[in-house]
Amino acid sequence: MAIEALAPAKINLTLHVTGQREDGYHLLDSLVVFAEAGDRILVEPADDLRLTVTGPKAAGIPADGDNLVLRAARMLGQAGQGAAITLEKHLPMASGIGGGSSDAAATLRALARLWAVTLPPAIETARLGADVPVCLDPRPRRMAGLGEILSDVPQLPPLWLVLVNPGVPLATPAVFRALTQKTNPAMPDPLPNWSSAMDLADFLRSQRNDLEPPALAIQPVIGTVLAALAACDGCLLARMSGSGATCFGLFASAASAASAACALAAGQPGWWVSDSAVLA
Repeated sequence: MAIEALAPAKINLTLHVTGQREDGYHLLDSLVVFAEAGDRILVEPADDLRLTVTGPKAAGIPADGDNLVLRAARMLGQAGQGAAITLEKHLPMASGIGGGSSDAAATLRALARLWAVTLPPAIETARLGADVPVCLDPRPRRMAGLGEILSDVPQLPPLWLVLVNPGVPLATPAVFRALTQKTNPAMPDPLPNWSSAMDLADFLRSQRNDLEPPALAIQPVIGTVLAALAACDGCLLARMSGSGATCFGLFASAASAASAACALAAGQPGWWVSDSAVLA
């Protein structure tokens, strides 16, 4: 029996840094969605636990015990429990769209089915990474605290994204260090209801990604990406996701997103570009 699970890209439509604890960890308030674009996890029965990494973005991804996929498998399984895990990597590494965390969460979902065990509670999976709890159930959520406080949000209208990564390194700790204001306003509570993609875009324009300015200071090419996205026909909003360097354009139709993605990929062949629907 082989079981496959999608590890979708996690997109921070907003990311408000609302404080910093004494231990250095930052408090966040974020509206999170997931794209149909993502990595894929395949698990099959085996006598031991092993990982194979394939796919167009496999280069540089470790297949040893440091990989979050294997760490997630060890968290879920009993001593000596085996599985052959294949990670098919399509998302760029360390790019602000939760690739590693989503891979770990997809592994947990797939292995729970293979081994017929219960998923661990979110607070336990957070030890793998702050984004893992929200990735366990990939749907629009409000994520607060360190990432472990999850709440439902009003139903989102149909949305499409164009994701663009310019292929530059951007370390999350460096972005947080460059953030000068660590205590910023949260999103409104409750969140409003959004009747259309334009309505949501109007709301998002009144919100922020507090990590975008420091990321821009470290990698100015992010500004070039944002300008290119904003100039695309049909783009309702362009913003950076997470700590970068991946940026997204928000679109109201699949056709406009696909057209924009084709134009961007043709104009900037060195960029990673993907158009995708948002998972409901």
